[in-house]
Amino acid sequence: MKKLEDLVFQIRRDIVRMVNEVNSGHPGGSLGCTEFFIVLFFKIMNRRDDFDMNGKDEDLFFLSNGHISPVYYSTLARAGYFPVTELNTFRKINSRLQGHPTTHEGLPGIRIASGSLGQGMSVAIGAAISKKLNNDRNIIYSLHGDGELQEGQNWEAIMFASANKIDNIICTIDYNQKQIDGDLKEVLDLGDIPQKFKSFNWHVIKLLDGNNLKKVEEALISAKKLTGNGKPVAIIMNTIMGNGVDYMMGSHKWHGVAPNNEELKIALDQNPETLKDY
Repeated sequence: MKKLEDLVFQIRRDIVRMVNEVNSGHPGGSLGCTEFFIVLFFKIMNRRDDFDMNGKDEDLFFLSNGHISPVYYSTLARAGYFPVTELNTFRKINSRLQGHPTTHEGLPGIRIASGSLGQGMSVAIGAAISKKLNNDRNIIYSLHGDGELQEGQNWEAIMFASANKIDNIICTIDYNQKQIDGDLKEVLDLGDIPQKFKSFNWHVIKLLDGNNLKKVEEALISAKKLTGNGKPVAIIMNTIMGNGVDYMMGSHKWHGVAPNNEELKIALDQNPETLKDY
């Protein structure tokens, strides 16, 4: 757990430094999902060291809300998928680390181009079906923003998954209740999200503190135990946008705004270097 706690601070540092360097990117949601990524990649997923796009005999992860690429890239680099120094190329010309993940440059760990919100659920379900057809008992994990559930394609996919008993998938919803234009309820209220998933015949786990490493681990372990029982699994994960940087926390204004140099220093001071900056 100490190693994971160290990673929390270091990945937060990576996030704010990456977006500050190019004055572009999405720090708010990235910071809010840091603990989830760390637990998933360093504790939960059955993943291979030698990345290939086929993904046979291992768990797979799909990021649907691709704009939180900073936390994804940092996690992949810290997990050894590519050199940590490559984080310095984030959003720069000819970089493999574009603002939204892409596949054409062959960046290890990236399986789909994402960022067109609402599509990740369908892709993850397709991958889960492929696992079943190949008698591969590994699990598909995916992450989705709460705001992107306003896209209708999600609900077709959610209905399809349960109707076809896609029970080797765990979809996590980042429920920070913020999106680019304001509070979720003010932009387009989604109502009772857990109840909606239940009404579509999904197993549902409520994770009340998605910024607590232990609670995230417990929720993911519980979700794994529910797989293989004829229903897909959803985790509704409460997080705080901008978590770990006091002036960003809970504010939708940091959805897609980079900190300036003075703000960067404050963020770094609140998150001590534990491994090594890139």
